[in-house]
Amino acid sequence: MNTKFLLSAALVAPLALAAPAFAAGGAGHVEDVDFSFEGPFGSFDQAQLQRGFQVWYEVCSACHGMKFVSIRSLGDEMGPAFPEAQLKAIAENFEVIDEEGEYGDFRTAKVSDNFPENNGAGAPDLSLMAKARAGFHGPAGLGINQLMKGIGGPEYIFSLLTGYTGEEKEEAGTILYENTAFSSGYISMAPPLYEEIIEYQDGTEATIEQMSEDVAAFLMWTAEPKMTERKQAGFRNIGFLVLLFVLLYLTNKKLWAPIKRKEF
Repeated sequence: MNTKFLLSAALVAPLALAAPAFAAGGAGHVEDVDFSFEGPFGSFDQAQLQRGFQVWYEVCSACHGMKFVSIRSLGDEMGPAFPEAQLKAIAENFEVIDEEGEYGDFRTAKVSDNFPENNGAGAPDLSLMAKARAGFHGPAGLGINQLMKGIGGPEYIFSLLTGYTGEEKEEAGTILYENTAFSSGYISMAPPLYEEIIEYQDGTEATIEQMSEDVAAFLMWTAEPKMTERKQAGFRNIGFLVLLFVLLYLTNKKLWAPIKRKEF
């Protein structure tokens, strides 16, 4: 009797643990976008990050802040790599709290500051959005899709920005917009992008899909700014481990060779 009970509990427990994750897998449709930074050898596209910042700055920053991102980090070689003069120009367009002044005082941002919060519209901060929102879910919460495709945060952002159908409805005095990527099917955020809403400085055509992919890649960089360096460090460590294994193997053969050759 006890054996049957334990066996039943062992079978039920994994299903119970998997239930929330499986329910999460019932979210909206998420496109699998082929980003340059995916995979063990992937890296960020510098031009795409610069375009993505332009989308955030000219469109998204009206409602969304990036309080965990420093302005100086936009000059990272593995990131957008903006020149120092451009970083100063960017900083001058923002105001931050003046900690040395009186309560409520603001000053012009410096390159050493982080981007300010933006709580006016009650919109979420975008600093870690690409890591906070998982776009891919494995069957029954096993995480197989995440293992093969990654967590899918930037894909979710891309799918959300391109998932508006044009349908609207009103609930409790609020206009909701149909979106195929949003879990409930309707979202309160109006479509933020439309064709040629901005003019890319590098001449790239600013389609909705292009802008969505660029800003999604940029937000992935804000969440994982050291991704490329982390991958490079991982390969170096693997190389050292392989070398250490070979040396230990040869040393082992050298030490035991006289004993193995000895005849008893």
